[in-house]
Amino acid sequence: MSTSLARRRTTAAVLGLASALVLAACSNPSEGGTTEVADASGGKTKINISADQNRVTTDKVDSIAAEVPEKIRKRGTLELVASSGSAAPLTFVATDNKTVIGVEPDIAYLVADVLGLKPHINTVSWENIFVGLDSAKYDAGFSNITVTEERKEKYDFATYREDNLGFGAKKGSGLKVTGPADVAGKTVAVSSGTNQEKLLIEWSKENEKAGRKPVNIKYYQNDSDTYLALQSGRIDLYLGPNPTAAYHAATTGKTEVVGTYSGAGATLQGLIAATTKKDSGLVKPLADALNHVIENGTYAKVLERWGLSDEAVSKSEINPPGLPKTNK
Repeated sequence: MSTSLARRRTTAAVLGLASALVLAACSNPSEGGTTEVADASGGKTKINISADQNRVTTDKVDSIAAEVPEKIRKRGTLELVASSGSAAPLTFVATDNKTVIGVEPDIAYLVADVLGLKPHINTVSWENIFVGLDSAKYDAGFSNITVTEERKEKYDFATYREDNLGFGAKKGSGLKVTGPADVAGKTVAVSSGTNQEKLLIEWSKENEKAGRKPVNIKYYQNDSDTYLALQSGRIDLYLGPNPTAAYHAATTGKTEVVGTYSGAGATLQGLIAATTKKDSGLVKPLADALNHVIENGTYAKVLERWGLSDEAVSKSEINPPGLPKTNK
């Protein structure tokens, strides 16, 4: 994909998401716990953040379920793993402070429906997602995991969403980020071990080669610490998944998205994927299940209920090109 096409697609996705998340939110216990945002038409859309999710469901497809490795079929459960960090609307905890909700769990539940398996979501720290996949403790990761060429050496991927990154700043910062020069000398927070970190490190190197100041990269334990640092002025920017940056801006009114970028770099549209241990035998049934829910419309319903329709893909691909080892 050309640079201009990747950027056009990213811009379109970001504009769609931004228009879907433009009002401050409120939790209304009398309505079971909802967050209210504005949709693209200017109307109001309620996002359910209660434990009673009433998730979108679909039927088992025997032919696809038969593709699942025998060990998993006999067990009857699909052991899923996601990050324990709060990242609404991707993966976070409901108003009961224990039920895991978000677009990632919803898509995982749909896949489990098609495969005729009971989904069991395990939440762990980001690095332990991959430790657990390596040891076969978990069957698949549904945790906003980007396809990268480096990860493809150890894992198989079945794609299900576009990956767009967002630079978050304090409201009214006056900052705009369109490329490496805009973050030269800036203090930017990012999560360790992510493709966001990889991109930011590459940008910092580009700045130094061009005679500009490097990026002062900071790491925090969780999003709440990051946003406190942003409000206090200890950092200038935060780079993370655009859906979480846009959601935080909409629901707090304290931050804003000041720049976006494809999760796979300048020349390729980034993709989020279900992730399995390489050659586990599970990637094909995952992709087939995802393509089934894309075709029957339940996938679109899930994205719509979380305000992420503009991140939809037209099909699930197995191991497509991902973020290059060196982002040039």
